[in-house]
Amino acid sequence: MNIHEYQAKKLLSDFGVKVPCGHVAFDANEATEALENLSSKRYVVKAQIHAGGRGKGGGIRVVDNIQEAVVATEQIIGMNLVTHQTGPAGKTVGSVLIEEASDIEKEFYLGIVIDRSREKVVVMGSPEGGVEIEEVAANSPEKIIKEHVDISLGIQPYQCRKIAYFMGLEGQSVRQFVSFISSLYRVFIEKDCSLAEINPLVLTSSGNVVALDAKLNFDDNALFRHRDIAGLRDRGQEEALELEASDAGISFIKLDGNIGCLVNGAGLAMATMDIIKHHGGEPANFLDVGGGATTEQVTKAFKMILSDKNVKAIFVNIFGGIMKCDTIAHGIVEAAGEVGINVPIVVRLEGTNVEAGREILSGSGLDIQTGADMKEAAFKVVNAVKTN
Repeated sequence: MNIHEYQAKKLLSDFGVKVPCGHVAFDANEATEALENLSSKRYVVKAQIHAGGRGKGGGIRVVDNIQEAVVATEQIIGMNLVTHQTGPAGKTVGSVLIEEASDIEKEFYLGIVIDRSREKVVVMGSPEGGVEIEEVAANSPEKIIKEHVDISLGIQPYQCRKIAYFMGLEGQSVRQFVSFISSLYRVFIEKDCSLAEINPLVLTSSGNVVALDAKLNFDDNALFRHRDIAGLRDRGQEEALELEASDAGISFIKLDGNIGCLVNGAGLAMATMDIIKHHGGEPANFLDVGGGATTEQVTKAFKMILSDKNVKAIFVNIFGGIMKCDTIAHGIVEAAGEVGINVPIVVRLEGTNVEAGREILSGSGLDIQTGADMKEAAFKVVNAVKTN
């Protein structure tokens, strides 16, 4: 789950992380009230959406007085902000964060993620702040430091100092930086984050280490023990289909291809997308109905796939364990009856009740191709798109 920058900064501040003074505003009147509580000659008005690249899209304005800040707020709230992370559809801005402008001397990058290959938390730092870390990794990997942390011990002061020295910090700034990383690490662990990213982290002219931006993502599977975090969810910032899938207990992510995928199991779903691309096709979605989906959930999944006008064929790839093949078959038939299926369907069924599932499909009257294995089924669905 993602949250807004202003929410992330409030949470970080509660843990002792230094952030600029600022307030969120949902309209011009709230902006005026917020500005009355700030004391600065310059302000930054920042659009609040779940995407990066806001500055390049016109969603961040630096202004010189209160009047300009209010005008910027009126211009930004309600705009459809398009960035490289939103895609061409963009996202509607519902609020802004108004902050006192910082006197920046140097910008850095700091991030914490989970390195699953090493089963450890990794803290990454770079003196190239304000730049997408992917660009730094691709063009100047030597400018990134990584410190892996044993979660049974927690991050150690010597690791924080090592990162600080790599960044080029010295003196009092190093001590501030050590405290900053330690507090950020606490947030990451105690709140079950999947990502904690500060870009840029800045050193001000007065020697303070401040989080100028903040991005926190949380493990959805841990939200049951963080009611406060779950309450920060902004459903308006989420893809409509993904939100619908979440409410139905289905894992769904929309992609840009034209082959709809209905699969049980996240690993199999990823393998399905890979084999489609291997045969020259493009998946339209990641969709995992899970191991215990009902006929109703399968029908719902088909409806979501078919609501995408780009879908030209559907690949059903089921390995029946807990999920029974006849349940999937019933779902396909019910979906066809309710919404109609006018694109080719290729089905690969294996596992529990596979013969019953195949009989249901063969007797349905639907135009369904079958594949003996994933390779054959993927080849058929890609070919169906090319010839459809």
